[in-house]
Amino acid sequence: MDGAKQGGSIPDTYEVFAIRYASLSNRKASENFIGGDPHESASDLDYFVWVARSKARAFVIDTGFAAKVGARRGRRMILPPERGLALLGVEAKEVKDVIITHLHYDHVGNFGLFPAATFHLQDEEMAYATGRHMAQGFFSYAYEADEVAAMVREVYKGRVSFHDGDAELAPGLSLHRIGGHTKGLQAVRVRTRIGWIVLASDAAHLYANMNETRPFPIVFDAGAMVEGYRRLRELADAPELVVPGHDPLVMRRYPAPGAALEGIAVRLDRLPKP
Repeated sequence: MDGAKQGGSIPDTYEVFAIRYASLSNRKASENFIGGDPHESASDLDYFVWVARSKARAFVIDTGFAAKVGARRGRRMILPPERGLALLGVEAKEVKDVIITHLHYDHVGNFGLFPAATFHLQDEEMAYATGRHMAQGFFSYAYEADEVAAMVREVYKGRVSFHDGDAELAPGLSLHRIGGHTKGLQAVRVRTRIGWIVLASDAAHLYANMNETRPFPIVFDAGAMVEGYRRLRELADAPELVVPGHDPLVMRRYPAPGAALEGIAVRLDRLPKP
C-alpha cells in the first residue's frame, strides 16, 4: 500500500496514544503462547484503549472492559478508560467515532459511555459473535453475551457502521481485517510523524507472539493468526511500528505525553526504544 497516499487522498498526520487502564499479573507463558511452558512465568498482560487524533477529527479505538466484568474475570482496573481519555482531553460523551477492533469483553465493555459515537465494526465479527461458534465455550469464553446483544441493539438504532475487510475511514487512518484471534478482528493503520504505524489490537497480543511466531491460545484460526503477523508488518513502515494489544513493554518503549500521565498513557507517534 502506498506509504504517501491511500485511496487517492493525501493523508492527515495523527497523534496516537495508548491508555493503560488495567493489568493482569502472575500470568504464565502457557496462557499467552500455544505450546508455552507452564513453568515459565513473567508473561503478564496490560489492557489498553487507544486514541488517534488529527486536526480534523479524533478516533477512539476500543472501549475497555466494564468494571464488574473485569472484576469477575480477575482483572485489575487501574483507571477507568473514560478517565484516561479525559486526561488526554477526550470526553467520551463527545466522541463521534469509535472503532471496535472486535467484540471481546475487554475491547467493547464500555461502549455505552459514548452516546454520540458511530461504532465501526467488521461484518465478520458481528456474524461470528452471534453465530454457531458461540455455542462452544472455547470460542465464546472471551465474549459477554449481554454486551454482544447490546451492540446488536445499536445496529437497530443505526449507530453501527459495518465494514467488509479493509476500509479507509479518513485520510491517514484505515481498518484492516486480520483473521485468527476472532473471525472479524480488525487492526488500525495510522499515519503519524514517524510514518505509518499499526495498532494491532489482538492480532498480536505481545511482541513475542508476532516476532517469534508463537500464536496466542485464544484463537479461531491459528493459520490465519500467523498469516496476520506478516500482514501487520506489511502495513507498517517498519516492524517496530506495529504496536501489540496487551504487551507491558509498550509502556516502557514509548514516552508518556507528560509527567502527569506517567504510567497511564504513552505516545505512539514517537519512535519506540529498542
